[in-house]
Amino acid sequence: MSRLSVFGLDGIGEIRPGDDLAGIIAAAAAASPDTQLVDGDVLVVTQKVVSKAEDRLVAVDPDDPLAHKPLVEQESVRVLRRRGELVISETAHGFVCANAGIDLSNVDRGYAALLPVDSDRSARRIRDGLRHRIGVDVAVIVSDTFGRPWRRGVTDVAIGCAGIAAVVDLRGTPDALGREMQVTEVAVVDEIAAAAELVMGKSSGVPAAVVRGVDPSWRRDGSVHDEIVRSPADDLFR
Repeated sequence: MSRLSVFGLDGIGEIRPGDDLAGIIAAAAAASPDTQLVDGDVLVVTQKVVSKAEDRLVAVDPDDPLAHKPLVEQESVRVLRRRGELVISETAHGFVCANAGIDLSNVDRGYAALLPVDSDRSARRIRDGLRHRIGVDVAVIVSDTFGRPWRRGVTDVAIGCAGIAAVVDLRGTPDALGREMQVTEVAVVDEIAAAAELVMGKSSGVPAAVVRGVDPSWRRDGSVHDEIVRSPADDLFR
């Protein structure tokens, strides 16, 4: 793989509960010859529109900036740190993130968006829907914005995937100097999600992007939950 292209899909518009997300994405991609999906593409879709389509919206008091805090406790299986209003917690998915991934941005006032119940399943549903509607074999990644310990700023990562490996295991293969790599496992879905975010942005209203040119050897049925989330036994920080 020596070249990747990344482009956003315009024209998706506001997503409402129950919307056919795969159909809407297919129509947006078909609107221009330059954005039509082809076999081997990787489609990255933001968590927010997936949560909206799956009706993972909960009403909160629009005049109370802390009204969503009970939802944070509800969606957390373990709280790791508290500092003021910020809560770092572990979700039922195994994700460690701020406020259990609950977000008030890019949703209607008076509502909070929860993470999808099963983001891998959400990705499979979109992938299957696109195959059924337009006959293309694409991989799908559901992305969300996470902070990172010891580093400032946020970046997009994968919280669900279908049709692509979540992690590519390079252990046992030679490096550029011929030495055998012992520990290298690459979270390729996180790298692709971060690349896609560069063309989607946080406030541009572009909730999906296509990454073209991904190594075809990465194509398989992957799972963020099974491959990326560390078990407690392997996690030095739990």
